[in-house]
Amino acid sequence: MLRYLSLRTAPVPAGRIALDLGLPRSTTYHLLHAMAAEAFVVHYPDDQLWGVGVAAWEVGQGFTRQEPLTRLARVPIARLVDATGVSAHLAVLHGSDVVYLIEERATGKARLVTDVGVRLPAHLTATGRAILAALPPAQVRALYPGRESFVQRTGLGPGSLTELRAVLAATRRRGYAEEDSEVTEGFSSVAVGLRSPSNLAAVALTWRSPLDRDAEQVLTALQQTAATIESRLR
Repeated sequence: MLRYLSLRTAPVPAGRIALDLGLPRSTTYHLLHAMAAEAFVVHYPDDQLWGVGVAAWEVGQGFTRQEPLTRLARVPIARLVDATGVSAHLAVLHGSDVVYLIEERATGKARLVTDVGVRLPAHLTATGRAILAALPPAQVRALYPGRESFVQRTGLGPGSLTELRAVLAATRRRGYAEEDSEVTEGFSSVAVGLRSPSNLAAVALTWRSPLDRDAEQVLTALQQTAATIESRLR
């Protein structure tokens, strides 16, 4: 059932799962509720649909975090820092947080909070927004069920699902995510999501405002690096 759900492009109703897998409806509901209790699947009550949950992602993402993604991305990110003189990092989505897997600090630049292994609220970070913008709306809603989900660090950032949706819509229109002083006061970031089957990773650049380099050139270098990492993942 988990393999079936993981291959779908969107959540599906329980009846469809039972039909496609040849399972009795009672067995299907029993399995779904048991897995939902452990977060391996998630139920979207408004649409009466079921999809892959955070726990299933965590199990599979453990392999990705430990080996291929970091190994394949480290050199392109180091070259990005050398080319731009701006600190860069790579993060993956973990529930409603992002976890940083790579941080490459530019020579002479201030230390960032995005050290390897650090978790930050996804809705505040450029990397998190780049990832969230590629997720189905129902999945974003499941990650942010109420206002209590919207913690802040500097008093800035979206405080509701409506505000977050506006931020993500702007991210999709631009093709990249940005944040300014929402993680650390006085620092700004831009990020580009990595287009892959999981859509759960992003690479970003962070600097102390204002940026002392040409913004368009920096953004172009970031986008080219993301494309390089994507090609390596394929």
